[in-house]
Amino acid sequence: MEAAATVCGAGYTLRKAVPLPLGDPPDERLGTLFAYENSGKGCAILDNNVGSKQYMYLKVCKVGGSSCDTDSGNFTEYAGPVRVSNFACAPVTAKMAKTSSSTPYIDYKSDYVFPCG
Repeated sequence: MEAAATVCGAGYTLRKAVPLPLGDPPDERLGTLFAYENSGKGCAILDNNVGSKQYMYLKVCKVGGSSCDTDSGNFTEYAGPVRVSNFACAPVTAKMAKTSSSTPYIDYKSDYVFPCG
């Protein structure tokens, strides 16, 4: 996804793309979490694959939960970018729902979107 790399800024390269929700066939994917890196810095974007405005929440933190960057709202294209200055094992949370008060159909948390080494 070249557009996402542009959103993160020059020099970012794709590290991982996670189709969400996990376990669904690719044609039933509702969102994609993209993780990019650039010289130890991380950037994440949650891409909306539904095609209509959805409530989206995306957060990345340094290890230990400090210094978090969050983006949330109703988006047609994507949430983010959210950034972390040291991406090693940075925990990422991604959610998507019809509205902010409805049960999310994407509720993803992982410490391994970015590499740990």
